[in-house]
Amino acid sequence: MKNKLTLISFIMLFSLFAKAQNEPVKIDSLQEVTITSTRIDLPFKENSRTINIISSEDIKNSAATNVADLLQQVAGIDIRKRGTGGSQADLYIRGGSFDQTLLLIDGIKMDDAQTGHHTMNAALPIEVIERIEIIKGPAARAFGQNAFAGAINIVTKNQLKNSVSANIETGSFNQLNGSVTVGSDLENSSHIAHMGKLSSDGYRTNSDYDNSNYFLKSVFNKNTLPIEMLATFFERKFGAENFYTSNATFHEYEETQNSLIGLSTAFQTNNLKIKPRLYWKRNQDMFLLRRNEPSFYRNLHISNKVGAEINTSYTSNLGVTGLGVDVSQIYMTSNTLGDRDRLMATAFLEHRFKIENLDITPGVAVTYFSDFKFHAFPGVDLGYKISETFRAYGNVGYTYRVPTYTDLYYSDPSSIGNEDLQPEEALSGEIGGKFFSSRFNASFALFYKDAENLIDYVKANTDDPFMAQNIRDSKTKGFEVNTSYNFTVNNLKQNLSVGYTFMEDKIEDINLDFSKYSINSLKHHFTSRLSTRITKNINFNVIYKYAERTQGLSYNVLDASAIFNFNQVELSITANNIFDADYIETGIVPMPPSNVLFGLRYNFK
Repeated sequence: MKNKLTLISFIMLFSLFAKAQNEPVKIDSLQEVTITSTRIDLPFKENSRTINIISSEDIKNSAATNVADLLQQVAGIDIRKRGTGGSQADLYIRGGSFDQTLLLIDGIKMDDAQTGHHTMNAALPIEVIERIEIIKGPAARAFGQNAFAGAINIVTKNQLKNSVSANIETGSFNQLNGSVTVGSDLENSSHIAHMGKLSSDGYRTNSDYDNSNYFLKSVFNKNTLPIEMLATFFERKFGAENFYTSNATFHEYEETQNSLIGLSTAFQTNNLKIKPRLYWKRNQDMFLLRRNEPSFYRNLHISNKVGAEINTSYTSNLGVTGLGVDVSQIYMTSNTLGDRDRLMATAFLEHRFKIENLDITPGVAVTYFSDFKFHAFPGVDLGYKISETFRAYGNVGYTYRVPTYTDLYYSDPSSIGNEDLQPEEALSGEIGGKFFSSRFNASFALFYKDAENLIDYVKANTDDPFMAQNIRDSKTKGFEVNTSYNFTVNNLKQNLSVGYTFMEDKIEDINLDFSKYSINSLKHHFTSRLSTRITKNINFNVIYKYAERTQGLSYNVLDASAIFNFNQVELSITANNIFDADYIETGIVPMPPSNVLFGLRYNFK
C-alpha cells in the first residue's frame, strides 16, 4: 500500500512538470548568499565545500515547527528523535555519532562537554532564523573540536523592522503552542525578541512535555561600529519513557536548560576584517530514573563554557588569508561525573589562492586541551570554475573529537566510563560539483571517511557492565545528490526539491559479543519537498522522506502543510506522518502516529 501511495505521489509531481510554463522564474536565489560560518566569508557559489542552505523561504514551506523536524528534510542529515516538540533529538551527519556534529549559533560553538545528547537543546525557534548553513565532511575541520563529521550554523535574522507577531497552535496529543515575536528598528539600534511556550500531554505513556523558549538579539551603535548582543534561554521538561533504558517500570523524566549570551562586533577596512566575540554558554541537565520517586536515582549536571575568539581575514594580491583563535574555559559540576574543568585553545589558519578559474585553500587547525594536550589537523580544499553555472570541487582533511565527560567518568551498574580514552580521529575526503541557474540548482558529492579510535561501550559477557573503549575503526563511503527546480503554473511560483544520500559503513571486527552503540546509519536517505502556490493567498507543501538503516529498518513518512494568508492574518494546517507509518529512529522509542496541528498567526501593524 505504501509503495502505491509513493508511486501516486510521484505521478502527481511529474504531472505538475508537464503543466509548468517555460518563462524564467524570478525566485530568490542562494547563489550570492555569503557563508558566514567559515573563516573566510565567500558567496555560496564560490565555496569549494559541501554546503547545504536552508533559507527562510524553505523554513516557511517546510511543514516543520522546530529545527529538528526541519533538518530531517535534508538528505544526509540523520535526526534521531525520541519524542515530539524537539524535546530530545540527536544529530548525526554522514554516519557520525551524536557527539561528532557541531552546532553553532551565529558562529558561536554550542558543543557541550557533558554529552552530545544536548546538542539540539540549543536550537532556536524557527521564527527568528534567517537561514541554516550545513557543512559536511572534512571542510568542517575549521571549527575544531566536535566537527568530526560536519557542522551546522544557525544564522539569526538581523532585523524585523517595527513589527509584532503573535502565534497560537493546537492539535493532536493536546498540543498547545503560543509565541510572540517583536521587532524594533530604531535610529541607531535594532532589536528582536521572542517568547514561546510549547506543551503536550504526549502521544504515549510518559511522553508529555512543557517547553519554554526565550530569545533576544540587539544591535547597538549600528550607524558607526555595530555591537551585537545575543541572549537565549531554553527550558525543556519532558517524560523520557525508555529514552535510555528498556525497563517498563522506571518511567524516566528529564529537565534541561540551555542558555547563551554572546557579544560581537566587526572592524573592517578595504582589505582587513576583524571579528572579535565573547560568549558564555550554560547547560543544565536533571534526570530521574523514576519520575515519581526522585530519591531512587537522580543525575544533575551543570556545565559552563566561557570563551573569547577573534577571526580575521586579509585580502592581498596573493589571495585571502583567514586566521582564527578561540580560547575557552569549561567548568562542570555533577553528582555522578564529579567536578571537572578544561581549558581549550584553538588556532586556525587557511589561505585561499586563486589562479584564474582554480582556487586552492590549504589550512590547519591546532588545538590544545589541558587534559589531552596538542593536536594538529591539516586539510585542503580545491575548486575549479568550469563555467558560470558549474563548479567542481574536492577537499581532504583530518578531523577529531575528544571524549566527553560522560565517556570518561560516567558510572552506574550497567555502564562505566574510561579515564584512559584517547581522541577519535578521521581522515575524510570528498569530490563534488555544483550547478546553478535561475530555474535549476543541483549538487553532488562522493565522500569517504577513515575513522580510528572510535569510542563504544562494549562487554564480553552478559552480566558484565558496558565499558567505554577506543575499540572501533570504521570506513564510510557514499554519495549524495541534491536538486531544486523552480517553475510556474498559471504564473504562480512552484518549487520541487529532491535529495538522496547513499552510505555504506565497514566496521572492523571488535571481537566482543556486546556493543552499546552499534552502527545504524542511514544507508539510503531520500527526501523531497513540493512547494506549490495554488493561489496568491494559498501555499501548499508536501514533504516525503524515505529512510533505510544499515540494520535493515526502513520507513516512509509523508508530511504536508497548507498556509492561508489574508492580509495580517495567517492560518496554517500541518499534518505529520499522514499515512501513520510505524517506525523507530533510535533505541526502542516509537515515533508519533499521524497527527495534525492548526495554527493562527496575527501580524500587528
